[in-house]
Amino acid sequence: MEINNKNLKKNKKFFISLIAIVTIIVLTCSFIIGLSSCKSNLKRFEENREKMGTYVNIIIYTDNEQESQKILDMGFAKIDEISKIASNYDKESAVSKLNKDGFIENAPKELVEIIQLSKDYNKITSGAFDITVDPILTLWSKGLWKESKETQQQKISEALKLTGSDKIIIEGNNIKFTQSGMSVTLGGIAKGYIVDKVLEVLKNNGINNTLVNAGGDIATLGAKPDGGLWHISLENPDNTSEKIVEFAFAGKAIATSGNYYRYFDPEKEAAHIIDPRTGYTANKCISSTIIADNATIADILATAVFVLGPEDGMNLVNSLDNVEALIIDSDKNIFKSKGIDKYIVK
Repeated sequence: MEINNKNLKKNKKFFISLIAIVTIIVLTCSFIIGLSSCKSNLKRFEENREKMGTYVNIIIYTDNEQESQKILDMGFAKIDEISKIASNYDKESAVSKLNKDGFIENAPKELVEIIQLSKDYNKITSGAFDITVDPILTLWSKGLWKESKETQQQKISEALKLTGSDKIIIEGNNIKFTQSGMSVTLGGIAKGYIVDKVLEVLKNNGINNTLVNAGGDIATLGAKPDGGLWHISLENPDNTSEKIVEFAFAGKAIATSGNYYRYFDPEKEAAHIIDPRTGYTANKCISSTIIADNATIADILATAVFVLGPEDGMNLVNSLDNVEALIIDSDKNIFKSKGIDKYIVK
């Protein structure tokens, strides 16, 4: 674990953002000498659409201009398809039915997969990632921050009885809660999962060089046609000409979590990332950025590591294969995982 303060000037106010939560800049790499003739025929096509309460950008490279729009449309259609299953905001979605009834039979395979992964990573993260935190989020959204400390603790203690991923039972395609009043939120996994599924659609339609960015959850397939890497920067929104750090990679995914834009209260003391083990705002970090093999894992771990804090979070990351992290703690110290430097542009 490494601490590095050189990128953060003392007393300098900054926040990290990745699009809606994090501002992303996808930079163009220089062409590599010796570009093959077959690759030179590939052209870049991209489109931005508003989806999942954020903006989604899909970039593809193909030599089939006539099919390019159809392929892009298929990618966006996959977002709509899974959103109808996993969105907590759609009252007709499968997850909303699960929350309403406490069970769902013959659940869509995507919902089963998302919840099983969530259960698995609940164990891997020692409870720092827990989709059953929804009752506590509901308390805060309804004004728990207005209550006295004693009332807050009392209500949180009651809500914590409804949490715990071990209280979700999966039997085949059937999912049920073991306790009445439970509900789940898929906000820490669904977006990354959807990005990965869009990538699958693009690959199955002959696209081998692509980037999908859903509000800061980013996954790439291959490099650019010229062999160049995809460049992604974490930017200081107070000074958009300044980068905190720039990453470059191919065939990887990245996600960042941070408590800086979304708050339950106007005083900005109750931020939206809650530690599911305590029921209170996670406050050990400013941001956590994860690079992993896919966006689902990056999405999950960005939240979990943020909750765990720099020390426990980095210990977790360094124990996992093919996962790297850059964490900024509440004192603006930078922590880097063992292998993150190979993705950082010097």
